[in-house]
Amino acid sequence: MTANPPTPVATAEKPVSPWMWAFRFLRWSTYLAALITLILLLHKTTPPPVQTTPQAEASAEQKLQEVQQSASKGQKATLRLDESELNSYLASHLDLEKDGATTAAPAAPATAAPAETAGPDSADATTDGPGAPTAADVEKMRSSVRDVKVQMEGDQVHAYVVFDVHGKDMTLDLVGKLGAKDGYLHFEPISGQIGALPIPLSTLQSAVEKLMDSPENRDKLKLPSDVSDMHIENGQLVATYH
Repeated sequence: MTANPPTPVATAEKPVSPWMWAFRFLRWSTYLAALITLILLLHKTTPPPVQTTPQAEASAEQKLQEVQQSASKGQKATLRLDESELNSYLASHLDLEKDGATTAAPAAPATAAPAETAGPDSADATTDGPGAPTAADVEKMRSSVRDVKVQMEGDQVHAYVVFDVHGKDMTLDLVGKLGAKDGYLHFEPISGQIGALPIPLSTLQSAVEKLMDSPENRDKLKLPSDVSDMHIENGQLVATYH
């Protein structure tokens, strides 16, 4: 008589521990967060609606010459540039990279340096928060800036910068208040973002403070000796000469 083969005993499947589920959830959440961050960083925001015209540039040049002549005679003078005049002046005097090549531009007079500084330089610092640029990142941004636009509303300035990173255009938006303090340009940040990724205000403030205090940037932020004040007023750049 032939013996029947033994019946296999079913083994119970070992349940997955809650710690394993938590680990898997955390891992995939990290991947998803990194993907979303990358998408936001690479998202190119819409530039502010500003106009640049040859007539506005000529008007800005004439106003600069008039206030400089008055200041040279020891007379107090006030320079007022509207949004179109400031952007037209910056477009013709900033050294911007076009189509992968840097186009040389005439050097801007000393009075133009603060307006230029209010753009990309406002983020030139080492930051600690996630998604914020490091000092090395900002140096790359500075050398590959493709466009700068400045929008002024009330007493605030909105600087919009497009820079190239490995052939990909990225945008930097900074909003804040411009002023003068102890003979230096002062910028008080209100908000900022790279692409569509907001920069935490505490991180942004820390970055600007480091920028203002760094020895290599102090000379860039120093106002001309004949300029006693510079700020935004009623949507205009106002500089006081003495």
